[in-house]
Amino acid sequence: MTTTAKVLVPNKVWILQNQGSKIGTLNKEKKGYAFFKKGEKLELGNLNEVKETFGADIVKDAVNNVRSNVNNDPRIIYDYPCKSKPYNPVFNVRKKIPIYAKSSKSKSLYCAGYYLIKFRKGWTKAFCPKLITLERYSFLGPFKTEEQMKNMLTMVNKE
Repeated sequence: MTTTAKVLVPNKVWILQNQGSKIGTLNKEKKGYAFFKKGEKLELGNLNEVKETFGADIVKDAVNNVRSNVNNDPRIIYDYPCKSKPYNPVFNVRKKIPIYAKSSKSKSLYCAGYYLIKFRKGWTKAFCPKLITLERYSFLGPFKTEEQMKNMLTMVNKE
């Protein structure tokens, strides 16, 4: 079994995959690691137990994926573009949106990528809107490119 790890939150949460299909989630906890699969929890004490259970590649993959997420372009987080240098990037798993702050002390959160937001008058294009805007209004996205967003806008306007 060739298991690989995809980083969701650096040094905290990984998705474990076997030949591209998800087999579960690995979380770092106070006393080791926990593997979740279909509501069941398997506790693992340390990285050695993780290696024994899932194979040695998992630790290497997690380290390599963290390095690839911290890419050369400082204005890209989780493959989505940002207006400014992102601080404290996080991926909201429930809403499936990358979130960041514009400074280390900022309390305002922004969403990386391109979005379509539905206001009273119709759909509007947005690049890196505030998180609170997406919480208040219906939206489509995130999109990695402006072209993807424009294609979706034409589809939405046809309806």
